[in-house]
Amino acid sequence: MRELLRGRRRNAVGLRLAGRTVVSCALAAGLVAAAVGVHAAPEQDVSPLSVRLTSPLGRIGTPGTVRVVAQITAPVDAVLNPVRFFVDDVLLGVDDHGPPYAVDWDDINPFEPRVIAVEVSDAIGRTARDAVSLEPFEIVDVSQVMSVLLEATVYDEHNRFVHGLQPSAFTLLEDDVLQSIDFLAKETVPSTFGLLVDSSQSMSRRMGFVRRAAEQITTYLRPDDRVLVVPFAHGVDAVTGPTNDRATVGEAIAAIETGGGTAILDSLAWLARRLELIGGRRSIILVTDGYDEDSETTFDEALEAIKKAEVAVYVVAIAGVAGISLEGERLLRRLASESGGMAFFPARARDLVEVYDALATDAQNRYLVSYTPSNQAIDGTWRNIRLFARDDRYVLSGVREGYYAPDPPPIRPTIEFTVTDTHGRYVPVSAADLVVLEDGVEQTVDTFQEAVTPVSIILAIDSSGSMRKVTESVVLAGRSFVESLRPEDALAVILFGDHPTLAHDLSTDRTESFEAIDNYAASGGTALYDALYDGLTRLQREDGRRAVVVVTDGRDEDNPGTGPGSLRSFGEVVALLRETGATLFAIGIGSQVARTPLEALARASGGQAYFPADVSGLRDDYDRIVENLRRRFVLRYTSTNSTRDGSWRTVEITPTSSEFVAVSRGGYVTPPLERASQSRQPHPACGKCPGNRIKVTLGRAFGRRLQP
Repeated sequence: MRELLRGRRRNAVGLRLAGRTVVSCALAAGLVAAAVGVHAAPEQDVSPLSVRLTSPLGRIGTPGTVRVVAQITAPVDAVLNPVRFFVDDVLLGVDDHGPPYAVDWDDINPFEPRVIAVEVSDAIGRTARDAVSLEPFEIVDVSQVMSVLLEATVYDEHNRFVHGLQPSAFTLLEDDVLQSIDFLAKETVPSTFGLLVDSSQSMSRRMGFVRRAAEQITTYLRPDDRVLVVPFAHGVDAVTGPTNDRATVGEAIAAIETGGGTAILDSLAWLARRLELIGGRRSIILVTDGYDEDSETTFDEALEAIKKAEVAVYVVAIAGVAGISLEGERLLRRLASESGGMAFFPARARDLVEVYDALATDAQNRYLVSYTPSNQAIDGTWRNIRLFARDDRYVLSGVREGYYAPDPPPIRPTIEFTVTDTHGRYVPVSAADLVVLEDGVEQTVDTFQEAVTPVSIILAIDSSGSMRKVTESVVLAGRSFVESLRPEDALAVILFGDHPTLAHDLSTDRTESFEAIDNYAASGGTALYDALYDGLTRLQREDGRRAVVVVTDGRDEDNPGTGPGSLRSFGEVVALLRETGATLFAIGIGSQVARTPLEALARASGGQAYFPADVSGLRDDYDRIVENLRRRFVLRYTSTNSTRDGSWRTVEITPTSSEFVAVSRGGYVTPPLERASQSRQPHPACGKCPGNRIKVTLGRAFGRRLQP
């Protein structure tokens, strides 16, 4: 006996093949730089001169300066001409200073597409070129509706539609919590009908009956309604529509030919996902004999897709009850009832009149019920709905059993890091040279580039009494640090003794910084943690890259040295470091400095801690900090875990070469769970009833390497 409405879960094994390239920083000869997902050609086909753009490979969505970087492979005796960089075929600049080959580009409008290219040639005429298409950074405004629209047909004890009901006639529960009805009306809503017609071989003897059944649907169409004609057998055939032209619908139905197996559940899930993209009221009218032989989608998977799309399913089972097993009938009825539709089992052609009268009444004589859920969490969970008529004589039909709350927007962390070799020398890399794991799960890098955007820096200098004897060196080294910063980097100075004092706020005016350092005077205790906490709090208000540089000769203590000098604790500073994503650099002077907490703070932020033998090494360490800030990379990816709970996620960045080491802050704090705002707007399904809406801004921009 043939199995009815059988769902077989697909067993699929996904294999990922990753080709990775190890890039050398100094000896490029003999190596081929590989783009993401592109395997190197066999050795005998490798060109003696090649070039590869490695940054940027995408957009991060903010205007600013981007460093365009190319890696070149050439014979050791090659004499290279200046390397030329282009944006949209316009010369951007040249670099003849040797590796790394790079130029700066002001990406003033990341919302327009650009093509960046690099060309290189040598003295004997060999040439190489590479190009990357930068897609525009997309801002997608997603208006998620946090009011819920229900439809209900109400019949009396004589099976007649009940008119004139008010909200007080109903009781509404969501997850067993009583809800208030915002809006109720008898309305006519434009509808899109997906006419899903079984055209399998088993329907061949009934196809005339099927055509008459399907064609009769068009007589109930209103001017604003639209129809998709979707024949299916083993899979979905050519789709007609959406259209409101009855002749087009009739011709599409007449052209249906039978043959092949039957995949009802596969076709239902496929059509539900397409209808989800269409606004207004949406329904599927499934005309079938009920035999499902070929579906790989399970019943639960198909039902979930239908519920997700908020589609009502009306089943017209042509074979009649006698031709369908009890199990098949049960599943067809469940498809209809749980989606808010109806199921019909006409045995003869004359029964179709009754079927379509009932379908038209149910589809067109409906109440619209709108309510604002008391649970406004944007968490993508299923919410159960129960709607009752308070008058026991009334029967409600077509009420869906629930809805999915809006999914939270994706989480796209931005991670800043450095890469060095085993001797601590900075090395250039590309996205293809890195493996990124979040909580042990590999991630796909969306954008990657050198970190050249401006940095907001807090310079916190210990001004406790123990620093008196090194005042002159502190002032001279501090002035040197200020002078070495780029003009676009903003700097603030905090001096801390018994308590921290903001000498001047973030500014690109170096005069303020010089005055603050020149007025340096040492006295009192060491409120180290308070100074760091205050500096991080100030950085929280800034966008972009952020850093703290702290110079101290001791530990956190009061003036007598008998207790802590700060109100804030080490743990509070670590937590705020994680929250802000700032990089901390510590310089510890002298033998009494507390090395362990300074090293831990630097490590937790992806920074560095330096401990010069004496104050004369202070200027060298400042120079190392400046170099570190200029030799950093930044990457962004869309996390495979979209849960928003404010937790810490561990991120490991590992170069594919064992000779390289990546240093980052080690993770990020996820954003908290969002809830809907309370602005009142019309519901998009009907355009009339009010609803709560939220606006979520998402962004994405990927680079696409152009083939030569």
